[in-house]
Amino acid sequence: MARTTQVTSDKGIGIGLLFGLLAAGGALAMVAVPGGLISAWGFAAAMIAGTILVVAVHAYT
Repeated sequence: MARTTQVTSDKGIGIGLLFGLLAAGGALAMVAVPGGLISAWGFAAAMIAGTILVVAVHAYT
């Protein structure tokens, strides 16, 4: 009887870490320049990176 094997990947961890760092960088930009255009772009970057992080972690588990 043939057995099937399941191959696991750490791709979800790597992508999660990458986008987690991007989200943290966006949040840092948001805090570094309060009330400016850079703060708005930092918030947008943090939200987009956080959303991609959640989707990627769920997709690769």
